[in-house]
Amino acid sequence: MMEFESILLPGIDAKRPLVIAGPCSAETEEQVMTTARELAASGVKIFRAGVWKPRTKPGGFEGVGSPALKWLMQAEKETGMYMATEVATEKHVYEALKYGIDILWIGARTAANPFAVQEIADTLKGVDIPVLIKNPVNPDLELWIGALERLYNAGIRRLGVIHRGFSTTDKTVYRNIPQWHIPIELKRRFPTLPILCDPSHIGGDRNLIFKISQQAMDLNYAGLIVESHCSPDEAWSDKAQQVTPAALKEILHNLVIRDTVQTTEDLSVLRDQIDDLDNELLQLLAKRMRVSREIGQYKLEHNMPILQTQRYDQILSDRASQGERMEMSGDFIRKVLEAIHSESVRQQMVVMEREKKNGSPTAEK
Repeated sequence: MMEFESILLPGIDAKRPLVIAGPCSAETEEQVMTTARELAASGVKIFRAGVWKPRTKPGGFEGVGSPALKWLMQAEKETGMYMATEVATEKHVYEALKYGIDILWIGARTAANPFAVQEIADTLKGVDIPVLIKNPVNPDLELWIGALERLYNAGIRRLGVIHRGFSTTDKTVYRNIPQWHIPIELKRRFPTLPILCDPSHIGGDRNLIFKISQQAMDLNYAGLIVESHCSPDEAWSDKAQQVTPAALKEILHNLVIRDTVQTTEDLSVLRDQIDDLDNELLQLLAKRMRVSREIGQYKLEHNMPILQTQRYDQILSDRASQGERMEMSGDFIRKVLEAIHSESVRQQMVVMEREKKNGSPTAEK
C-alpha cells in the first residue's frame, strides 16, 4: 500500500481548499507579473503557468519554453508565491529544477504514456519535490494508478493527483466529463492521497468553474487548480475557461466548505438503513439472475438467441421513465440496467455453454 506525505509547502496551511492558480500559458513577462500580483493580492499562495504547451495539433501557441521560467522566478521573488509548472520530458524536469520551480505536475496526455512517466520518474530520483499527476485523457483508473506507482517507486512521496475530467466524443455541457466515480474509487484505494480538482479543464467554460469547484469540495477534495489570467479574453490559449483573479476571488469566497465529520444527527442509524437496503438489493438481484437463468434455459430448449434487442430497448425506455418519476436520473437508471442486462446475458451464456458440454437437448430431438 502506497502511503503519501503532505504536498503542503512551508507557509501553506491545511485548510481546504488548497488553491493553485494562474494562466494556462506564460505568454509574456508583463502578463505573468500582472496576473501574479493580482492573485497574490487575493491571497493565492501558489502560482501556476504552462511553460511548455504542446497542443492537440501543431501550429498553435505551444509555450515560450525555458525563458518563461525566468518570469516565474521573478514573480516568486516579488510576490512570495510558490511556482508550479507542467513537465512532460526529462529536459523539462531538468530545466524546471534548475530554475527552482517548487511544484511539478504531469499533464493528462503525458500521464497516459507509461514511457514518458517513467522517464520523468527516473529523472526525479533523489529529488524531494511535490509532484501532481493529472488523470489520463481516457477513463483508465489503472493507468492513473500506474503513473503514481512509477513516481512512488522512484522515491517520490509528496504525491497528489489532479482530476481534470475525461475526453468523450459525446456532446455534453463539459469539455471533459467528470466521471466523479473514478477519483472517488482512487481515494478509496489510497485514503492519504491528496486530490485536487481542475474545474477549468472539466468545464471548458468559466461559467462552470464555481459549480464544479463546489462539487469537488462537497466530495472532500483537498484543493483546486484553476486557470486565471489578467485578461482572459485575450489569452493565447484556452481563453474560454480562464477567469480573472477578481472573479476567482469571488468564486472562492462563495464556496461552501463542509468539514464537519459528524452532524448532530446520528448517522449510524441512517447508515444501518443503507446496509439493510443494500442487502435487500443484492437479494433481489440474485432472484433476478435466477429468473434470467431460467429464461436462458427456455431459449436453449426452443432454439432462441440470447439477445432480444426489441425487448431490451423497451425495458431501457420504460424503466428510465419510471426512474425519473421516482426522482432518479434517467441516465443513472440506464447505466444500472445496462450493467444488470450485461450480467443477465452472461448468466444465460453460462447456461448454454453448460448444456453444450452436457449435450444440447435440442440436438437430441
